[in-house]
Amino acid sequence: MNYFNKEELLQSKQHFHVLDGLRGIAALAVVVFHFMEWVYPDHTENVIGHGFLAVDFFFCLSGFVIAYAYDNRLPKMGIRSFFTSRLIRLHPLVIAGTVLGMVGLFADPFADHMATYPVSSLILVFICSLLLIPLPVMEERAFNLFSLNAPSWSLFWEYIANILYALVLIRLSRKVLWLLLLIAATALVWVSYDAGNLLGGWSGGTFADGGIRMGYSFLAGLLVFRSGWIVKNKLGFIVLSLLLILAFMSSGIANNRLTELIIVIFFFPLLVALGAGSALSAPLRKVCAFMGNISYPLYMTHYAGIWWFGNYYITQNPPKENLPWIIGGGTVAMVIFAWLVMTFYDTPIRKFLSRNRKERLRFKQLKNIGLKE
Repeated sequence: MNYFNKEELLQSKQHFHVLDGLRGIAALAVVVFHFMEWVYPDHTENVIGHGFLAVDFFFCLSGFVIAYAYDNRLPKMGIRSFFTSRLIRLHPLVIAGTVLGMVGLFADPFADHMATYPVSSLILVFICSLLLIPLPVMEERAFNLFSLNAPSWSLFWEYIANILYALVLIRLSRKVLWLLLLIAATALVWVSYDAGNLLGGWSGGTFADGGIRMGYSFLAGLLVFRSGWIVKNKLGFIVLSLLLILAFMSSGIANNRLTELIIVIFFFPLLVALGAGSALSAPLRKVCAFMGNISYPLYMTHYAGIWWFGNYYITQNPPKENLPWIIGGGTVAMVIFAWLVMTFYDTPIRKFLSRNRKERLRFKQLKNIGLKE
């Protein structure tokens, strides 16, 4: 089994197309899981009951990609520039998800939320969601940390991971990182056996679980890159996608807690290592590029529709034989909508912000040169 050298990777500026595709598969799994959890609240009865572990996969991917993209660049670019880059990359869709959540709340055809919450409370929830400040106050939404867009809970921890990376983790040796990973793994085991699963992190009562899930998987991704565990292989996108999907469909296995721990602690880091080193044919490269591009917009814009579906399912009680068509059609509609948001909002906004940032930096450099002269 061959491995890439870390220095060779940095010099080649390789793009990991298979990882892009796997990110898209994980985003689709989250959407289907959120549909299905209304039908099967007990995730062990859900055919994709481990779809929530996609978040742990995202965290592991993030650790790997952040290390690859910034380990060498951060000392030169500076912390402020790093944070600005991450805000431009992440926050436009945080805003979009919040706005969609508020619109979905008002326009929900199957529930009257305005009769439940005064406008002043909703404004506070809206502002906190825009700023990624957890506010688990809406009981009917199970005290989600971000009631208008529940998936924002993982973005909150993604921001924390980025801050810790820039201020602390970038400076640490691999030995120290291994020690931190061992501590995080121990905490993850405790969470699993205390709660009975690794489903927590999204609500006020499980807030700390999210930090522990992020802590382990982000560190694991970081160490996969820094240790050079990028395994050359010919498995390809399709085989690795099937392996990832099987992990999401493993909730019916006996001793579910142990299964989840094995997947998060061992299998996801291995999958990242294999995905980073896997070969990819030209036709599939375009598929993976699309999947990677659509993954974050899909993740951050789908939940308003999930609430509509949930209220529809509760109030209308549709026949179960119709649900595959409803869920399948809803998933396709959400992918199309995410593409529209990406194409006409997220990409233009990020390009505009990046261009303005470069112009400001150029102006500042010219001004400094003028002062020196």
